[in-house]
Amino acid sequence: METVTLSSKFQLVLPRGARERLGLRPGTRFTVLDKGGVIYLVPERPMKTYRGIASGATPRALREKKDRF
Repeated sequence: METVTLSSKFQLVLPRGARERLGLRPGTRFTVLDKGGVIYLVPERPMKTYRGIASGATPRALREKKDRF
């Protein structure tokens, strides 16, 4: 686990290992989420990167809420 320090200008530097693993580039925009005192940085991705994410899903595999366990 890597740690970072918030600068006097309220800036963070992401460690090189994390940047490389996530494929982050200069200029990447993030959505900042605060949930229960935890800060999540979610990189914004172009919509075309999500193409095919649900391939193979069929409507017959879906059930009504009342039929779920």
